[in-house]
Amino acid sequence: MEEKKIVLFDGVCNLCNRSVQFIIKRDRRKQFHFASLQGKTGQQLLQQFHLPADNLNSFILIENGTLYRKSSAALRVSRKLVGAWPLLYGFIIVPPFIRDAVYSLIAKNRYKWFGKSESCMIPAPGLKERFLD
Repeated sequence: MEEKKIVLFDGVCNLCNRSVQFIIKRDRRKQFHFASLQGKTGQQLLQQFHLPADNLNSFILIENGTLYRKSSAALRVSRKLVGAWPLLYGFIIVPPFIRDAVYSLIAKNRYKWFGKSESCMIPAPGLKERFLD
């Protein structure tokens, strides 16, 4: 059986929450599961991979026991979505320091540009099984 693909995201970031909704809508095989970085599961996974508990500026994918961060994580997720989104994976040939510089610029300004929620997103009843806590 294939191991779960887990996406860790900033649960109070509006951009991050919209990204999770975007993935859910295009993940017809329901292969991705989600946990906020602020939640119990997210914090345990950060600790397991020796990342600081306050590491909230990164989109993280854990796939087959390997942790991917920032643009690498986003591109790996896009590869598994329906539609034309897998074509974005072609950007993996761009050196990570360039991809991650663009990613970091957006991450640094995400609250200013997209806003911040007071609390983490609560999944709709039909989606609860996709969220780890």
